[in-house]
Amino acid sequence: MQSCLSTSSAPRAHVESILHSMAPSAVIDAGGDRVRLKGGVPVEDGDAVVITTSGTTGTPKGVIHTHDSMTAASRITAEATRTTPDSHWLACLPLAHIGGFSVITRALHAQAGLTVTDGFNADDFVSVAQSGGTHVSLVPTVLGRVSVTGWELVLLGGSSIPDERPTNCIATYGMTETFGGVVYDGTPLTGVDVRTDAHGVMMIRSPSLFRGYRDPGGLTTPAPIGADGFYPSGDVGSVDPFGQVTVDGRSDDLIISGGVKIWPEPLERVICGHPSVHECAVVGSPDPEWGQRVVAVVVPESPTDMPTLESIRDLVKATMPAASAPKELVITDTLPKTSSGKIRRRLAVQVDIEPPSGGSHHSNDS
Repeated sequence: MQSCLSTSSAPRAHVESILHSMAPSAVIDAGGDRVRLKGGVPVEDGDAVVITTSGTTGTPKGVIHTHDSMTAASRITAEATRTTPDSHWLACLPLAHIGGFSVITRALHAQAGLTVTDGFNADDFVSVAQSGGTHVSLVPTVLGRVSVTGWELVLLGGSSIPDERPTNCIATYGMTETFGGVVYDGTPLTGVDVRTDAHGVMMIRSPSLFRGYRDPGGLTTPAPIGADGFYPSGDVGSVDPFGQVTVDGRSDDLIISGGVKIWPEPLERVICGHPSVHECAVVGSPDPEWGQRVVAVVVPESPTDMPTLESIRDLVKATMPAASAPKELVITDTLPKTSSGKIRRRLAVQVDIEPPSGGSHHSNDS
């Protein structure tokens, strides 16, 4: 059994907390040496990997996948990506998370070529492309830094995916519990079924579903999978009569302001179209009149070219309902993210309380 976690950028206290929770028997250090640990707890027969979630909604969980679920995920994604022994994958996402780790298992399953780099680097990306790279998984923010022309297929996931993207880029939907993406461009992969419950929560049935969560002390909480095989994802969305899946976002990200439901991701995409906005996170803040007020936490393109609340509201109201227009603007120099590039909205709402190095300031519209 392999337990995967990233230690390259995480604080030591965080790493030690994960090690305590996962209770591995050994770790492999940077030099490739195995270091034995006290108190390790074995996994059950058939378990292949315990891999942590990204922690966007709180403390990372240890997700247990069996050899069967890992093989199924590798098989259906290799089929969907047309991976053959002639293909060559680049693994440049963090291997401690499913988006990076699944590249390796997929390539090995299909006996494809594989290059693994220590994170994303533009020079490595270009070099692998020029030397025969055909397939790669990326986070959407990278699209603005490099050209993906020449790649046969690019999987995108991990954060908000732009509607306008190169034709060789596929928007994926999945999670650690499904061993990565199981819906490509809105279409469930072979053997995958998606439906919604009465509250709009997306339910997923897949041969790649996990067995359970590894809890502190090495205990296991069984996966909350119903008798019919469906797992409640925690995401809200819809499935049309033709089986096409639309994901609105995490149920706990939903903002309800004045009785109107507002999803952060579509709003963030609009705000990021502002010429003075580099990055944006949209969060809800308690409001005595509206229940919640929409707050745009923005990293500007330049410290000398700050966006204004009025200009952002005008931009939003040009394409979205007026209720979606932020009532508050917070300017900051960085947004809290996971190691895989996902914005941690629960922490983003706190940047005005404990700003990073450059501080933050507010604009309000009452």
